[in-house]
Order: sequence, then C-alpha cells, then structure tokens
Amino acid sequence: MSETDESSGRSPVKRLHWWNRGSGVRLRLWMAVNVVVLSLLSYGVYLLANSSSEPVYQGLGVPATEPGIKDRLTSGTSTARSTVPKKASFTAPEGKYFGLSSTQIPWSSKKTNTLAKAAGQRPAMSEYFVNWNEDFDPTAVDASYRQGMLPVISWQPWAGRKYGTDQPKYALSKIADGAYDAYVTRFAKAVAAHRWPVVIRFAHEMNGAWYPWSEQRSGNHKGDYVKAWRHVHDLFEQAGADNAIWLWSPNILRPVPKVSLAELYPGDDYTDWIGTVGYAVHEKTAAAVSDPTLKKLRKLTDHPIVITEAGAQPGASKAAWISDFFDWLGKSEQDDVIGFIWFERDREQGGGADWRFTENAATLKAFRRGLAHIDLTGSADLSTSGTPTASATTTTG
Repeated sequence: MSETDESSGRSPVKRLHWWNRGSGVRLRLWMAVNVVVLSLLSYGVYLLANSSSEPVYQGLGVPATEPGIKDRLTSGTSTARSTVPKKASFTAPEGKYFGLSSTQIPWSSKKTNTLAKAAGQRPAMSEYFVNWNEDFDPTAVDASYRQGMLPVISWQPWAGRKYGTDQPKYALSKIADGAYDAYVTRFAKAVAAHRWPVVIRFAHEMNGAWYPWSEQRSGNHKGDYVKAWRHVHDLFEQAGADNAIWLWSPNILRPVPKVSLAELYPGDDYTDWIGTVGYAVHEKTAAAVSDPTLKKLRKLTDHPIVITEAGAQPGASKAAWISDFFDWLGKSEQDDVIGFIWFERDREQGGGADWRFTENAATLKAFRRGLAHIDLTGSADLSTSGTPTASATTTTG
C-alpha cells in the first residue's frame, strides 16, 4: 500500500488478470483465433483444389474444362488428367499446326484466349524460350497442355541476350566434351519424369552469326555444332526422355547464303522435325522468303517441316504478304510443312520488328481470313465469334 492510499484511507486497487477483464476481451481473442484457423483451412483447401500431379488435357486446340472443387477434393480423377498422350500422337499430324510465340504464353490463359479470338482459331502449339541457366519448368508444360497446346521449348545454350553474341562459357566444344552434362542430365531427367511430350528446339538459327552457339562465335569451330547436338541428344536418351520431340531449326538462307546447312545437320537419327525461321523483310511473297531454304532442307531429309518463327515487317505490303503466306502454306507443294508458329511480338516484346498479326486492322483481317482456309490440326474454330478490332486484340506485357 502506498503512502497516498494509507493517508486517504481508500482500499488499494486490485489489478485484474487480462482474462478476467470481461467477456469483450475474451470474445475478441476468440474471434481472432477463429480468423487465423479459418484462413489456414481455406489456404489448405485452395492448395488442394489447385494441385494436380498432371495437366488436364482434352486435345490440341481445346482448353481443358477444369474439374470442380468437389471433384478435386474427392478421390475421383478425370480421364483427361490420367491419360498422357504419346510422342507419336504429335509427330505426324494429318493437318497443320497453328502455333504462337508471345509474351505470357503459355502461362496466361487470358492472353492465349485473346489471341485465339483475334485469329479465329485456337493455337495448338506454344513456343517459349529457356536459357541454360534455367531448369526445366513443368508448370509451363502443364499450362500449355491445359490450354490445348503442344509446348515447344526453344532451349538456348547461353545466359541471355544481355551477355552478348560471344559467350565462350557455353562454347559448343565444352557442351560436347561434357562440361554441362550435369545440367543437361538434370533437365532431361525432369522431362522424362514429367512424361508429357515436349518439343525441344535446341540451339536454333545456328547457321547465323547472331547467337553464341554459331560456329562463328564463342571460339567455336567447324563441326562443333553437330557434336554438341548429338551429345545433348544422347544424354536425353540415357535419361529415358523418349517423350522429347527434337526440332532442328536453322534460319532461312537470305542473310547467310554461303553457310552449309548440310554441315550443321545432326542427322535423321538425332531429329524428328526440321524447321526454318523466316520473316518477310522486303519480300513480297512467302515463297521468296522460304522456298530457297526448303529446297535445301528437302535434299537433306524427308522429316516433317515446321516454320518455327514466322512474321512480316510493318509496311504497306504486310497484310498482302500475310494473305500470300496462307495461300502458299495451303498448296500441295507444302504438304510436308506440318505447321507454323507466328511470332506475335513487337520490339518491346523481343521482336526485331513489329511482327504481330494484330498490328492493325488490315493485318488482323488478312491473318484471320487466311488461317480459316488452312486444314488445321486440333484447332477449335472461333470464327463465328465475329472479327475483333485491332485495338481490342493488341496486347502488351
């Protein structure tokens, strides 16, 4: 008791324990605990509802109908979820693949849906880029299949564009001699474990001089490219990654007419498809862009052909070139061309120019009309939805 309490004659004030201060405190505490517990339970349900050991897949060009939360929280699984397609299901299609390479694809279904609506057809392929300082990402493959697209991985043996066109760290001889065996094997085992078919477009445009894996860069020598390709391919075989579809994809001959494609070709036993990268810069027709290169390729092999990057430079003739591209693609002479991947990017999104078919109303109309006349593999026709305006379909990010 203090002197003040003694002099005043008042009884000392007894402090109550916090638990006994009234039902209001206890109620607030109980509500806080309930909020935490409910949040944890909700998060657990969310994880369970969104978890899947395999992607949902209902066919190329068909976005999957996701199972409801009740299905996810019970033991039942859909047939689509449990059935993994074989590599052979994709290597020899009856029609032609329509593919896209664009920012956010395959991760963003919204972006895919926007471009599919613009094109009037859903894409059956998604192409994206993976550098050699990145591991295999199964979520990208899952996202692609959920949207009805076969994933095409452009696998680039470098650390990225910002390090320049000479990167001796990734010299072809080092790859062939085993310096990257641990990385390649880890990547290959991950591909094998995932089981779903993926297209591996390894070290594309090797006949040019603008990438470090060119034989003219990074201290590389003649013959190094084929040795590196075959070594990487062999490591995939040793890892059991027989779900990989190997796509060898040089650039068209226009900028490098004197480089021999035959000396860079790994051979039929090491490839499944061959491809070309070809953009219209000053050419008025698709034949002018691709025919000289395809003539050379057809002398090397009878493997199916994929145009792995296609586009046209902005200008007055772009829409006309797009129309001609589809006319050219639909001819019987191109029966061995089983598909194309449009490079739907502008300069800000990694393109050398604005290659997008959604650049303006004229290019959009030409693309949509032309694509509608191609016998496509596994693409859902969206042409009845009406033609969107260019402003509605031009996307960024």
